[in-house]
Amino acid sequence: MINLTDSAINAVRNAITTSDKPVDGLRIMVEAGGCAGLRYNMGLVSGSEPEDTVIEREGVRVLVDHKSLEYLEGTTIDFVIALEGSGFTFENPNAKSSCGCGKSFA
Repeated sequence: MINLTDSAINAVRNAITTSDKPVDGLRIMVEAGGCAGLRYNMGLVSGSEPEDTVIEREGVRVLVDHKSLEYLEGTTIDFVIALEGSGFTFENPNAKSSCGCGKSFA
């Protein structure tokens, strides 16, 4: 299961309501790349794929493909506002190491 904090849910909901295109949910993926070998990728999408796992919380749909789910199981996603900038953070119990930016892991 992937967990989203209330702050993350509110940020996604705000992005969905201000989008000028129809949005079905937020896709979260893990891709090769980044400083540590794997990186998180997120984006609003207009539809799901047949093999997606769909997580719904308070009306916000999160779509995760089968491969990414293996890396994201148990992850908590938060949205933080800080002096350095705002953005999503990932607390991933499956990550053995991560880079300084927090967007890449191994």
